[in-house]
Amino acid sequence: MNRTLNGAVGTRSAAGRQVIGICARTAPVTLQGSEMTVSLAFQPHVERLAAAGCTPVLVPLLPGVEHLLERLDGLLVPGGPDVDPSLYGGRPHPRTRGADPDVDTTELALVDGALGAGLPVLAICRGMQLLNVLRGGTLHQHLPEVTGNDEHCPETGAFALGRHRLDLKPGSRIAEILGEDSVETACHHHQAIDQLGTGLTPTAWAADGVIEAVEVIGRPFAVGVQWEAGHTGNEWLYRALADAAAHASA
Repeated sequence: MNRTLNGAVGTRSAAGRQVIGICARTAPVTLQGSEMTVSLAFQPHVERLAAAGCTPVLVPLLPGVEHLLERLDGLLVPGGPDVDPSLYGGRPHPRTRGADPDVDTTELALVDGALGAGLPVLAICRGMQLLNVLRGGTLHQHLPEVTGNDEHCPETGAFALGRHRLDLKPGSRIAEILGEDSVETACHHHQAIDQLGTGLTPTAWAADGVIEAVEVIGRPFAVGVQWEAGHTGNEWLYRALADAAAHASA
């Protein structure tokens, strides 16, 4: 990735701003006294992609949505609810929550289509777990039972971030992006990769051995990270996605 001296990355092609799809999430809200369900994107994802020179667009997870891929230059798969364990041959753990088989199936098709079309993909938190399941991998459904603590998802009664340092694989794409041998991340996940999917290589780990980043072998840019990228001050992942999208469209 070519950085200028001020850390910016070239992200514009001759055709203009790259269009990056963000997989939508749904949530109940109360607006003007009325309860409703909305499709939404985490605002830091939107702002950081825009700051990197891209046009972010919300992609609703509806059947057949993969036809939109021909209009996109890249895809961001954000965090969200747990992946349906039946997709990897598991039985629901009592702490597995929010799984929606229809949404999972649609998003899997979208990610698969993006990879098949050669689009750059950045998969965050649930996104990385979904990428692993797409490639035939499995998940730990409740990580504290594996690590013996809640450091990856502090159980405080309110949303709280765990913080730990990462060991990066030298020469990997993620090490190139972050530019350090070890960096601190902010995380909030109670699930993680168990059996690694086919064609994926791990490129970052927490001190307890939990896989924190994977890359799709043979792809210019298909990266999954377990940490909450939108909750950190580091924008380089978004700039790397924008840069990869510009190269791919060129």
